[in-house]
Amino acid sequence: MGLTKTEMFTDQQNEISLFAKVLGHPARVAILQHLFKTNSCVCGDLVNEIGLAQPTISQHLKELKYLGLIKGNVEGTSVCYCINTHNWTAMKTVMTAFLNQDITENQDCC
Repeated sequence: MGLTKTEMFTDQQNEISLFAKVLGHPARVAILQHLFKTNSCVCGDLVNEIGLAQPTISQHLKELKYLGLIKGNVEGTSVCYCINTHNWTAMKTVMTAFLNQDITENQDCC
């Protein structure tokens, strides 16, 4: 089997692209904002807060959890979600380093 496209890039490049992808959907941004705003675990009120169907919310939560930006705990019949502060801080470090790259003043471009 041939080389997959992601194998052509560094681990850091793949990591940055995964973070950008997960933040690239407004529903996931809204979910993260709600979790930050409540500053506690959220159990089930995301459907009412975000306004999307439960299966859609679940899919977005799955993507956020896959990258470790949120964590979930089972409480009774519900799963409660909150920000994974350690992984959030790690993502901020990686993305800040990437976004803080600047073009030098004396670079002559186009």
